[in-house]
Amino acid sequence: MTRTLILIRHAKSDWDDPALDDHDRPLNARGQRNAPRIGAWLAGQGMVPDAVLCSTALRTRQTWEGIATALPDTPEPVFSHGLYHAAPGDMLNAIRDSDAARLAVVGHNPGIGSLAWSLCAEPPEHPKFGLYPTGAALILSFDIDHMTDISPGRGRVAGFVVPRDLPDTA
Repeated sequence: MTRTLILIRHAKSDWDDPALDDHDRPLNARGQRNAPRIGAWLAGQGMVPDAVLCSTALRTRQTWEGIATALPDTPEPVFSHGLYHAAPGDMLNAIRDSDAARLAVVGHNPGIGSLAWSLCAEPPEHPKFGLYPTGAALILSFDIDHMTDISPGRGRVAGFVVPRDLPDTA
């Protein structure tokens, strides 16, 4: 059986209000434009998740909301404060707790980029993969029966994109 993992870094966030707590920073205008574009790309890849894990930070929640507007029949996300700036191992533990066949995780760097790198059997030949910029999305396939069996170096890259690769939809 194949399990699919979609790792998404939140879209571009707003830094205009220095008094705002990091957890409460929203997406900026570019991030708001890019989130639905990421969703459209996922839809075009036939990658509608059947479960979503999302950090509780405002920017990750807004990213998922934007992505979901471009996808049919999206599941209700599970919001986890434990994913807020989580280490790769903590994210992997949350992933392994899922029974989804196709799971999306919306999180933060450096954790999500490090996790993406560690799970790839061979990383994509994309110049931005190592940076895992805002809005980056990676689709990995695993020949496993359960998410509990995910392990580093075993994921086959089925797709990787950053918002700048995507056409404008405006």
